[in-house]
Amino acid sequence: MSQAATAAPELLPSLQWLNAEPQAIAGHRGRVLALVFWNASSAYCHNLIDELVRLQARFPLGLSLVGIHQPKFDSELDGRLVLKTANRLGVPFPVANDRAWTTWQHYGIQSWPSVALIDTRGRLRQVLAGDHQGAALDAAITNLIDEVGGAVVPAQPGRRSGAEPRLPLAFPSGLAVGENHLYVADTGHHRILECTHSGRILREFGTGHGDLVDGPPEDAAFRNPRGLCLVREALYVADTGNHALRRIRLLDGAVETVLGNGRPGQVREGANEAAARLPLNQPWDVTGSQDRLFIAMAGSNQIWEYDLSQTRLKLLAGSGELGILDGPVRNAMFAHPAGLAQVQQTLYVADSATSAIRAVQITQASPDPGGAGPVRIRRTRRPASRRPHAVADGPRPGPRFAAAVGGGQLQRQPAQAAPGRRRDEHARLAAAAGPARRTGGRRRLPVDRQQRCPRSAAL
Repeated sequence: MSQAATAAPELLPSLQWLNAEPQAIAGHRGRVLALVFWNASSAYCHNLIDELVRLQARFPLGLSLVGIHQPKFDSELDGRLVLKTANRLGVPFPVANDRAWTTWQHYGIQSWPSVALIDTRGRLRQVLAGDHQGAALDAAITNLIDEVGGAVVPAQPGRRSGAEPRLPLAFPSGLAVGENHLYVADTGHHRILECTHSGRILREFGTGHGDLVDGPPEDAAFRNPRGLCLVREALYVADTGNHALRRIRLLDGAVETVLGNGRPGQVREGANEAAARLPLNQPWDVTGSQDRLFIAMAGSNQIWEYDLSQTRLKLLAGSGELGILDGPVRNAMFAHPAGLAQVQQTLYVADSATSAIRAVQITQASPDPGGAGPVRIRRTRRPASRRPHAVADGPRPGPRFAAAVGGGQLQRQPAQAAPGRRRDEHARLAAAAGPARRTGGRRRLPVDRQQRCPRSAAL
């Protein structure tokens, strides 16, 4: 272990428990306790939560999980919003909202996601930061259990609260409209629905259980699918929980995996390769046209392009560092891009963690590295706009879009910023984004951390 054993600070009564009775460090004596410090809007935190759920299945008796949520936006001070996010992610452990960041300070946490490991005697043994920590956590937990010869005390069944009501849809996150049909990403039910424009369900793709399975519609499985894009006789799906791009052949309903292997990985360029050899990292949205698709890769802070005719994946924009920086496409910085909309030769990006709408100029041919039009920033005009998760072309002619904003709002904005005000808009966005540190002219925002990318900025 990398840290001397000291008594773990007790959890204070000021914590707002969202889905369970108040927890105490002493109540988990006899088991390894992992305190998970996370934020609802962080894609990195979502990756770590998936890893921890797998570890809890591996150590069902010896491991307890407790989540400590740190609010970034004012809306996240409201525990109801955080509970909704926890339910959407399928978080199976107790979660508290640390509205004053008290527990964060007591444990000396510096970035999210982080996990504080507490041994069976209630001593703080190690803190691990970053999202891809599955192997390190597995080894550390195994060592702590081995220290007591495997003699752990099973937890008593806890009473959970705050479950979502049973409704026809659960956290629907994507829509695609065709001439005769409407397609819905029923995210919380892990399925895609084909409906009439009046809402009558015609077909269902996926079993409703989160998994990565190809095949006919009744056997196929998705995991938290989000973005949808219709191209001819195919529906492309950003299968976020599976870190994959899936394709539904609408003629027969068969589902196949185009890119990704079910686990987050380092996204890389490639052509004519098996899907498993081209991993993705939290694709949140997909849009495009007849010959190419654009993918918002929230986990790698980039926009990727997939050429359908050449079956080629290539980077369109984003250095991979977390932050906000305009300029040439390969140098620009995004922060968890969540939504896309193509309007003529402009690709609009809902850059959720910076509360910004970005724009990438695209051409008919794919741009060469550094040679495409620059990424430019555009801030939604209303100060209440936070965490935009989707963007779409509006119904009127011309480049207009609507942005769905994380604070429970739907706002409609003109796509073009007022001429001559770009510098002022950039400054006001920087002010709205909160405290930050500047390095070499780039804006980097605390507190997020991506473990596998040491250059990644904090947000």
